[in-house]
Amino acid sequence: MRITATGSTAALLLSLAAGPAWGADVVGVAFVHGTGAQTNATQDYWQPAIIDTVRQGLPNSANYTVINCDFNQYMWKPEAAGCLAGQLTSFINARGITQLVVITHSNGGNVMRWILSNPTYDSRYPKIIATVRKVNALAPSSAGTPLADAVINGNTFETSLGWLLGFSTDAVRMQQVGHMATYNAQNLYGTAGRPALPRPFRAVVGSDVESAPWNSSNYCGGYAQNVGLEFTQNWLDSCSDGFLNCSSQRAAGSTWFTDTQRTQNGKPLSHNQSRRECFGLGGILRNDLAQ
Repeated sequence: MRITATGSTAALLLSLAAGPAWGADVVGVAFVHGTGAQTNATQDYWQPAIIDTVRQGLPNSANYTVINCDFNQYMWKPEAAGCLAGQLTSFINARGITQLVVITHSNGGNVMRWILSNPTYDSRYPKIIATVRKVNALAPSSAGTPLADAVINGNTFETSLGWLLGFSTDAVRMQQVGHMATYNAQNLYGTAGRPALPRPFRAVVGSDVESAPWNSSNYCGGYAQNVGLEFTQNWLDSCSDGFLNCSSQRAAGSTWFTDTQRTQNGKPLSHNQSRRECFGLGGILRNDLAQ
């Protein structure tokens, strides 16, 4: 699929990039999950602890929403970006949000980046883009992952990856390294050589996985999941979170920080831990809402 930017698209992006003049703003935060079809992402994806920590940084802690969409689909599909646009629009309108901070995880960053990159694709996108202040992208799969290639190729590695990716969904196909290179070159903004995104897209990079059983901190986010991510890390670069190479996480927008630079005791964030209340991550995201 190829959609090219028109002159009107470029003009609209430039106007959006200029941004509104903030007055007495109503600030809100949206949590956008990664790959998978979610119906209760609060419990099943994020868990309440990190959500409750982050929203305490809002002037009104009730101004938050947790997205539940089908991100097993290609990012531009109605069930994915269409669903995200619908839920963000409803939240913005219902709460009178004038500044929206979007926190994404993994493939959720791609779906959000689709909206930011294609303002004329859907009539709801311009208002969303105008309201977004910034996107804090936790471990975004901006350049895909070799693990998606392994699943789609159907080799013996596939069974080991089912718990992490699911099996041969369109979202997994999309996150193959070569496929994401094509989307980044043709359909998405924010990567090298492409136009900048109209809103800051700041990556939090997970750089390692630790699963030694004698260290209680390695149980944060689920010990079995961290063991699995340390296994899959063998097929990735030395700098990776068990699912994504650091280079993929850094491919779009800017790098806000790499985990060990700001986490408690310099602990790395595995791909599972970067969506949980681990090593002070929630507090970092909470304090950032005021900035």
